Amino acid sequence: MLAKAQVLYDFTAEPGNNELSVKEGETITITNQNIGGGWLEAQNSRGEIGLVPEDYVEVRPWGTHRVKGAVCSHSHTRALVLEEWTSSAGWSFSSDACLFLQSNGNDPWAVFDTNASGGFSNNWAAQPEGTETGRTGSSVWGSSAQGHPQAYQGPGKPLRLCALQSQRIECTQDVGPVWEYPETQLDCVVADPKKGSKMYGLKSYIEYQVTPNTTNKPVNHRYKHFDWLYERLLDKFGSAIPIPCLPDKQVTGRFEEEFIKMRMERLQAWMSRMCRHPVISSSEVFQLFLTYKDEKDWKMGKRKAEKDETVGVMIFSTIEPEGVPDLDLLEVEQKCEQFSRFTKAMDDGVKDLLTVGQEHWKRCTGPLPKEYQRIGKAFQNLSSVFNSSGYEGEATLTDALTAAGKTYEEIAQMVAEQPRKDLHSLMETNNEYKGLLGCFPETIGVHKAAIEKVKEADKLVATSKITPAEKVTMAKRLSTMSYSLQAEMNHFHNHRIYDYNRVMQLYLEQQVKFYETIAEKLRHAHSQFTTM
Repeated sequence: MLAKAQVLYDFTAEPGNNELSVKEGETITITNQNIGGGWLEAQNSRGEIGLVPEDYVEVRPWGTHRVKGAVCSHSHTRALVLEEWTSSAGWSFSSDACLFLQSNGNDPWAVFDTNASGGFSNNWAAQPEGTETGRTGSSVWGSSAQGHPQAYQGPGKPLRLCALQSQRIECTQDVGPVWEYPETQLDCVVADPKKGSKMYGLKSYIEYQVTPNTTNKPVNHRYKHFDWLYERLLDKFGSAIPIPCLPDKQVTGRFEEEFIKMRMERLQAWMSRMCRHPVISSSEVFQLFLTYKDEKDWKMGKRKAEKDETVGVMIFSTIEPEGVPDLDLLEVEQKCEQFSRFTKAMDDGVKDLLTVGQEHWKRCTGPLPKEYQRIGKAFQNLSSVFNSSGYEGEATLTDALTAAGKTYEEIAQMVAEQPRKDLHSLMETNNEYKGLLGCFPETIGVHKAAIEKVKEADKLVATSKITPAEKVTMAKRLSTMSYSLQAEMNHFHNHRIYDYNRVMQLYLEQQVKFYETIAEKLRHAHSQFTTM
């Protein structure tokens, strides 16, 4: 069966390149996925066939939908078999086979019950793709709730999980839970953009050089690679850590110098923020992006990352609060609500500052310089009138008036150029935080859903859906989730304070320099005039 795909971004075909123009939201049919070079052959509803960029569409195999980067069916979770096994029902599964997993709803926290050596619970049924078990119901962490793959359990031999790398949380007396930070801060430089081509020169792209401070060995990446990294990080960490979006894609003007410079600057900011997070920067997928050895190493690492099962809420099973007591449910809820209110208020403040900044930028590059130019022209016109009087002894005055007029024209030019020197950094930082703050509602939503489920624990015990021991386990897991949220809150606040101190210092330093230069020019113009 031919696969359907939904168009994520508008794409305009270039004449003579056998391309197909598509619109965002349009459904197309993929007729050939093996074109290569980042392209697919597709047919639209009008029967037109042509090439479209694979990054611009989302392929949706029959019966599945995509939520937050994880492919899930409407009533099942898809799983990939990592090693050959035979089920108790007599099914044989080869490595890389695709299964549907379905919860019967008995254990709302089954997502945390998988381990590499333990046995199976009876809460999950596995069957080959295309078969049905007739079992219904889903976990609170199921595909209908979060859209992430669940714990892979089923009858017979267990599916082998990838090795889990634990993330420790420590407590300090000053601020509370914090992530375990590395001794040396990871950083990288995104630079040296170069234009490359593929498909015998038919398609062009920009490739950036990324150099980590740990190896000082550069690796090359296109924008699509950054986009792949973003999707992997979102899939893996998004339930616990806000992952801000990359700079937007753009179809036209991609090779213009100004656009390339701006994109590189924003990719640098995004990578720097990821490097500063102790969990993300130490993750295998992020390290692969920065330190792969060759093309083979990159492709193997990509395949491994794409098969990673420790994604979504499974990430909480890798977190270890170090030597800290379980948290009270009321305290968990209060901290969650408090941080939710703060991020909402900060989001409003950031958006307001961006609006004011954009208006000021337009004024500085539009009407304000023109006003200074008009003043300068008026002084010079008056100087010409005085010069035409024929009266001897006023040359000093006319020269001074002309100089004053030129000073105001110079000031006009300075005003037009100033936003790029001071306002630009302030606006970029606030744009970053706008994207970051936009991720928090979903991350906080994961914790709120867990809180609500723990609140229902007494009812679940009363109806024998869970045991009292399982209720205690649920509370412990919620405590772990809350510690991770608090560690993330402290990470966010710490970097927020640093970022805004830094960017406000830069902004005001440039403002002081700007006005001091204007004052010096005006003092010089003032000195040209004499009094009797």
